[in-house]
Amino acid sequence: METNITPSALMKNTNFKLFWLGRMFSGMAYQMTAVAVGWQIYAITGNVLYLGLVGLAQFLPMFLLTLPVGHVADRYNRRLIICACQVMQAAGVFFLAAGSHGNWLTKVSILAVVAAMGASHAFENPTMNALMPGLVHEKQLPRAAAVAASSMQTSFIIGPALGGVLYAFGAVAVYVSAGALLAAAALMIFLIKHPHSAKEHEPATLKSVFAGISYIREKPVILGAISLDLFAVLLGGATALLPVFARDILKTGPWGLGLLRSSPAAGALLMSLFLSLRPLKTGVGKKMFTAVAIFGFGTILFALSRNFWLSVASLVALGAADVISVVIRSSLVQIKTPDNMRGRVSAVGSMFVGTSNQLGEFESGITASWFGTVPAVIIGGIGTLAVVLLWTRLFPELLHADKIEK
Repeated sequence: METNITPSALMKNTNFKLFWLGRMFSGMAYQMTAVAVGWQIYAITGNVLYLGLVGLAQFLPMFLLTLPVGHVADRYNRRLIICACQVMQAAGVFFLAAGSHGNWLTKVSILAVVAAMGASHAFENPTMNALMPGLVHEKQLPRAAAVAASSMQTSFIIGPALGGVLYAFGAVAVYVSAGALLAAAALMIFLIKHPHSAKEHEPATLKSVFAGISYIREKPVILGAISLDLFAVLLGGATALLPVFARDILKTGPWGLGLLRSSPAAGALLMSLFLSLRPLKTGVGKKMFTAVAIFGFGTILFALSRNFWLSVASLVALGAADVISVVIRSSLVQIKTPDNMRGRVSAVGSMFVGTSNQLGEFESGITASWFGTVPAVIIGGIGTLAVVLLWTRLFPELLHADKIEK
């Protein structure tokens, strides 16, 4: 098999193309829903703390379910698990649409639906990550990871912008559109003819469920990469507070919120396309640490900005830096992990990195309610830089990692 494959040739792989589309449609729906939920709950409550509670409502089920999910992803058909999750999420957004149309949606019902969708998302993310390596040759994986990242970043650009525009017609328009996209995503994943479905059927013991954690503990490079991403996202993320920046600081409306949410993904998409053409080959450890540091500086610049376009530019820069870290981490994890362990290892990665997005939103809401919105984001950016310095000492193996290989 030709392993020096170009991104365009990679997209001729039907299974990978369906995966790319399904992931993009699902990501678009998630981002559109996030815009509508954030704006709606802040409008209902006028309290920044509830923006943090939205993150907490997603984090708790994802945290509690992630380890069992990894075991499920290694035992059963990963394609069907993903489809079921996307159908359940579609049902959730259609519920939000009905409540918005009938004007009976409350802050409690919004949080309850968000929690249910978080539980579904807990199954979808690790399983999606475990599915992708079986669609391409192992030596194509770093390039495929960058191309796959472009699908998510495309969704992060289009989804929030589309959600902001559609919100002008009401929350119902956003939720109905998101539900249709989730249905389309489920269809794309269902059509994949995956030749390497999980076949392991070991008993569901505590040892097998926690095998992913044990495996990562024995691999300092993987542990360092996952934990570095965890704390960078946990401390440096300002996503939950974007409705406050959009409405109260930058004095814009839902369209501005949508553009702000799209900006990190715009930078990430450009970088992921660059990495798909010029994959990282050497010095990956130092490049990962540099990227996370740039993410921290970009967060601080965003907090200090009072100009809308400077804020957009800072978010673009931190998004570009973030995707470098994501591609390195995902490639290291997938290449160094055997297929029968990928579900559980991906689940641990999702628990530490994926749920940190939601926990970071809760942290942002709490610190904003204590110190104010701008100081909270500045503190987060400084915390990210401190983590970078500390991790260079704790994980020298990651710092000096040269190539992505077994």
